[in-house]
Amino acid sequence: MPPQQAATQDEARFRLAMASAGIGMAIVSLQGEWVDVNPALCRMFGYGEGELIGRRVHAISHPDDLPLTAQLFERLHSGEADALDAEKRYIRKDGSTIDVLLNTALMRGAGGAPLYFISQFRDVTAQRAAERALRELNETLEQRVRERTAEVEAAHRRLEAFTHGVSHDLRAPLRAIDGFAAQLDRQAGAALDAQARGQLSRIRNASARMGALIDSLLELARIGRAELRPANVDVSLLAEWVAAELQDAQPQRPARVRVQPGLDAIGDERLLKALLTQLLRNAWQFSAACERVEIDVEGMRDADGLHFVVRDRGIGFDMAYAGKLFEPFQRLHGSEQGAGHGIGLTIAQQAAARHGGTIRAEAGPGPGASFHVALRDLALPAQERARDNTETRAA
Repeated sequence: MPPQQAATQDEARFRLAMASAGIGMAIVSLQGEWVDVNPALCRMFGYGEGELIGRRVHAISHPDDLPLTAQLFERLHSGEADALDAEKRYIRKDGSTIDVLLNTALMRGAGGAPLYFISQFRDVTAQRAAERALRELNETLEQRVRERTAEVEAAHRRLEAFTHGVSHDLRAPLRAIDGFAAQLDRQAGAALDAQARGQLSRIRNASARMGALIDSLLELARIGRAELRPANVDVSLLAEWVAAELQDAQPQRPARVRVQPGLDAIGDERLLKALLTQLLRNAWQFSAACERVEIDVEGMRDADGLHFVVRDRGIGFDMAYAGKLFEPFQRLHGSEQGAGHGIGLTIAQQAAARHGGTIRAEAGPGPGASFHVALRDLALPAQERARDNTETRAA
């Protein structure tokens, strides 16, 4: 086949492929004029074929991208590159802007002389609009997070002001009440009849209970806002420590507290101590009617963290009211049965929640109650993880 005929056939195939292509394609002269355009490009820009051919590409380029257009032509003309990719904006016939991924190649003749440009156009307007919308959404979300953080910080400041007021403004009159009652007992106690002494004792006891309630409210507020300090914690040791404190406070009470060794967690030691204090104190108090306090602490670890249970042989509770156990100021028993101020289990639940965990209570048909705790391990600081890895390799 003669070379001229072969070239004619190649050109025919190219134009057929160009006409049927799903992306915009064009032949552009060295002077930057449309020589040929395919239907996909006409649909993309909204022009008819006759409205584009002979017109300069610059005419529908976005004004802000004209320097980029000139730069692309210059680099191709100079031979710096045979083909270039760029993202540009164009103006449709209806005046709207279209985002386009452009690929332009300089075609040369047999002797290397430049002939024309072949350009391909891909419409990425929808993609870029979605990206812009996502960026705007992220910026909006970041602003909302900043606003929410500011609100939380303001709430923490108000809570701190409240707890400061509770600590000072409520304790002062309580100390005065208890102090004057104690002074009256010392000075005139012998002259008072049994009824008056009983009333004086009730005044002091009520003052002590109010002081304990204030302490618990402050503890609840502290646990809710305390900064977590994750570390490897020996939960068994903490439980034994709490048991020793309870026994020291009431050395006359026979007690047997059995703690399974080897219970460990990655958590905040202060909060875990508060959690165990409330659970073991609850078991101790509701064993008041028993000849001996009997408490068991046992558990196991899994991939998520530590699961343990605190069991007692106390008076138990009615499972119909189990949902109220962790609500503030909810008491299922009277003070004569060991009920306190109604905050302890709320503190325990809050401490567990700060560790991504839960507490549930069970009471069987027999005496006693069980509190099941599930704790998720907190993430250790980087330096703590590095030290653990070093110790593991050494072992």
